[in-house]
Amino acid sequence: MHPYPPPLQRAALCPARALLPASGAAPYLRSKARPHPGLVLSLTLPGDPRSAAVGRRAVAAALSAYGLRSHAWPALQAVTELIAVNAALTPGRELYLSLRERDGALRLVLWDQHPRHADPDTLALCEGRRRQALWLLAAVVDDWGGDWGIAEARPPQQGVKSWVLLPQ
Repeated sequence: MHPYPPPLQRAALCPARALLPASGAAPYLRSKARPHPGLVLSLTLPGDPRSAAVGRRAVAAALSAYGLRSHAWPALQAVTELIAVNAALTPGRELYLSLRERDGALRLVLWDQHPRHADPDTLALCEGRRRQALWLLAAVVDDWGGDWGIAEARPPQQGVKSWVLLPQ
């Protein structure tokens, strides 16, 4: 006698789904053809420079899985720069990374938890230093024909939102 039960031979993961009639009784339970949403990846990372390697690997895997390897070089460079610079500016605080394929472009957004400066001079100095630190990102995005920027995050997010747009 084998200690494990034999594997199930039906395709449905939900046992109730396999028992439903093919048509008629429950039209709201029938699967509907939906357009493929495209690449969507979101993750939260610790505010540590080593998180750049984790973000880079996650983005590389997502691009490969969705057939977007042609965008690997600029996207991986962009995610590495964004995470490394923002982790240095807000050490020990979480970073939120989002990568989406939408409207013929890859959109990469990183939110950090950098506190808002009340003094306008300090705010301008801090933003200037952030832009200077992202000089390599600016060069890569410009070479690819994309766009990038920095803005205060809108509620419910707090901190600073850095974004990159890479056309396909």
